[in-house]
Amino acid sequence: MPIDKRRHYVLVVDTETANTITTDTGKLDMSNVLVYDCGWQVCDTRGNVYAARSYVNSDIFDGERELMQTAYYASKIPRYERDLQEGRRIKANTYKIRKAMLQDMELFEIEEVVAHNARFDLNALNTTLRWTTSSKFRYWFPYGTKIWCTMKMANSVICKMPTYRDFCEANGYLTKNGQLRKTAEVLWRFISGDNEFVESHTGLEDVQIEAQIMAYCFRQHKSLVKELFKNQIDRESPTDFQRALFRSLRKCPTIPMGWAA
Repeated sequence: MPIDKRRHYVLVVDTETANTITTDTGKLDMSNVLVYDCGWQVCDTRGNVYAARSYVNSDIFDGERELMQTAYYASKIPRYERDLQEGRRIKANTYKIRKAMLQDMELFEIEEVVAHNARFDLNALNTTLRWTTSSKFRYWFPYGTKIWCTMKMANSVICKMPTYRDFCEANGYLTKNGQLRKTAEVLWRFISGDNEFVESHTGLEDVQIEAQIMAYCFRQHKSLVKELFKNQIDRESPTDFQRALFRSLRKCPTIPMGWAA
């Protein structure tokens, strides 16, 4: 596939997770979750799509079947099984999913990864990698990857629009504290004009609207807060040796014992 070097490609990702349970309280710990569904698109900042992937993680979906029943959307398990049978999703283990994602990032020379409430997805991917490798590998994305958050983008652009405030107040899209809601579902209802829209809460389908939320924010040509971490722009850039090492690892990653099955 020829790559247009004039375009700025980003990777938009969404995860669906099963939740581990804290031993002391017995309550679900949303900071400690495992990815069973990972979807992504390669887009430009205008929202044009160049690649799309949808993976079901066999390490969790099959290997942690009991834990899967704690998933917030566990009722969708039969849907995943149908989609897999019909070829709409691919089942693979954590290693193969990560390898496919990094190959897309390498092919399109992607340095920015985008998600809505990106802290959750970043934590989920890192936790899943650590779980499945017994912490031999700890960080999903290569060093130097910038994490963008469409919730932060929306907060700095859409939530400042009087029309969005009117929309939220008219429809009751407010938090308990009276703040404007900024879930992907509500934002897309505003952008699309479809107030009956219901978010799928499946990886690739949610990515499709999150990529368009990103593109909408960019189209406003306003001062835009994108970065999840304030200091990520100022981080020291990788050396040429580190970049070469990362490229080598993407092509021939080290595989922990039993992980590539």
